[in-house]
Amino acid sequence: MKKKDEIKNDARGSARRKFLKAGAMVGAAAFAPALSASRVEVRDNARDGALAGGSGAGTGAGGDRNPFAPGGRDEVKGFEFDEVTIAELQDGMKSGKHTARSIAEKYLARIDAIDAHGPEIRSVIETNPDALAIAEALDKERKAKGPRGPLHGIPVLIKDNIDTADRMMTTAGSLALVGAKPPKDSYVAQKLREAGAVILGKTNPSEWANIRSSHATSGWSGRGGLTKNPYALDRNPCGSSSGTGAGISANLATLGVGTETDGSIVCPSSSNGLVGIKPTVGLISRSGIIPISHTQDSAGPMCRTVRDAAILLGAMTGVDPDDAATAASAGKSFTDYASYLQPNKPGARIGVVRKYFGFSEAVDALMERAIDVLKKNGAVIVDPADIATTAKTGDNETKVLLYELKADLNAYLARLGPSAPVHTLKEVIEFNEKNASKEMPYFGQDMFIKAEAKGDLKTPEYLDALNNNLRLARQEGIDATMDKFQLDALIGPTGGPAWVTDLVNGDNAAGQTSSAAAVACYPSVSVPMGYVFGLAVGISFFGRAWSEPTLIALAYGFEQATKVRKAPKFLSTANLTA
Repeated sequence: MKKKDEIKNDARGSARRKFLKAGAMVGAAAFAPALSASRVEVRDNARDGALAGGSGAGTGAGGDRNPFAPGGRDEVKGFEFDEVTIAELQDGMKSGKHTARSIAEKYLARIDAIDAHGPEIRSVIETNPDALAIAEALDKERKAKGPRGPLHGIPVLIKDNIDTADRMMTTAGSLALVGAKPPKDSYVAQKLREAGAVILGKTNPSEWANIRSSHATSGWSGRGGLTKNPYALDRNPCGSSSGTGAGISANLATLGVGTETDGSIVCPSSSNGLVGIKPTVGLISRSGIIPISHTQDSAGPMCRTVRDAAILLGAMTGVDPDDAATAASAGKSFTDYASYLQPNKPGARIGVVRKYFGFSEAVDALMERAIDVLKKNGAVIVDPADIATTAKTGDNETKVLLYELKADLNAYLARLGPSAPVHTLKEVIEFNEKNASKEMPYFGQDMFIKAEAKGDLKTPEYLDALNNNLRLARQEGIDATMDKFQLDALIGPTGGPAWVTDLVNGDNAAGQTSSAAAVACYPSVSVPMGYVFGLAVGISFFGRAWSEPTLIALAYGFEQATKVRKAPKFLSTANLTA
């Protein structure tokens, strides 16, 4: 069993997108039936800046106001589309009850009521000024030709590091990129548009995907301010895809897209009660996404159900000539992952990674119940099935990310052209220094400075770290464990309950499961498994490259057997009686 100190050291060993510090959290835990959010009184309605509307940037840079200043009391009313699914919206559009435009209008009103006002979770950094026109055009197309597919007219929020060549910006939450215009849509945005989805807006990320500082606070960006967890507003939404996690959990759109280097899809999915799929690297193109690491980066779905996540995943796959990694997906990817959904998968062999237990008694209790559910669903449980190399990749991963951050970010910024406000990592560092009161009011940029000091990608230190990482995570890690026990998947707790946001000391996350799959570039799926004091906690299913169909099937079976997801109530703090 991994000791608390070992978990803490592992987490601090890398400036990944999520767990920078680890601690233990305990409390009562239980599976709970789904509940609807009707009328709930909330507090803590502070504004740390105005929501960015249309094509404008958020005006409330993080240092301008206290994000936790007390506000007035607001009432959060029930929403017509609370917990609605793709299928339900499609049925509504087919019957004529809804149109794509009316759906988009209602979600935009919801964003204004919940995100910009009310509890002000500040998950959306910018709304799409063309969303209603796009939705109306899709309505006309539906009447003339029928729907393109399951995403026709469905609203989606995407993270603000995913390029769109429209009137929205792509800034990674940084004021340094305000006004920058990508030359074309990212492949992800292109695929979403082709599928008929309505890109409703962009979500507030942890600035620069949380790689700027080793003392960062997840969910904060200079441009967008601080994102709050909708289950408890003083708690952290986790990871650099924090805005997508909080926004989709709060029912601000039907679907969300996040990105991950290590943990930034699965961690905010866990903390916000969502299903998150971090795909095999290469299944979804990264072209047009502000990078950290071409080795580990991936975009992926963040949704309220496994079925919706599977549908969204299939819509984004494809071989992209602008991302060489996607060539390996040919013949291994699918456009319809929903076809793999089944309520149980009898005989599936699932290994329990016990080394990921022990940081929280409450989370351990949830995992034991989850294991029982899987057994009742017909799975063969191999316990323990520990990965021998889990503690050996941290230092190498940090080196790889620092080298690749410098090379990959410089390449991305160069593609923005001479009119871009910054052109290199060095210029970003200089911008932050000149604008420290807005960009660095709470934490600095030590990781940026370390990355800038690195050499090129031919440096022996980098090549050795990369080779060691992949060998330890793949052949001697996940592959060896799954071969030894003849497994279909591995499981562990995705993380602990959301911690109290602390802008003074930075993140204080509990536990982690993401690194094994992230460093190996293999897939993982996080699914809600229960609540601790009303705070969501997920279970992760992960395994070999291109094993998404198996993982999605197992995740769906678990979801259908438990159905623990419940809509957040926007409480001011954790419910200690839950």
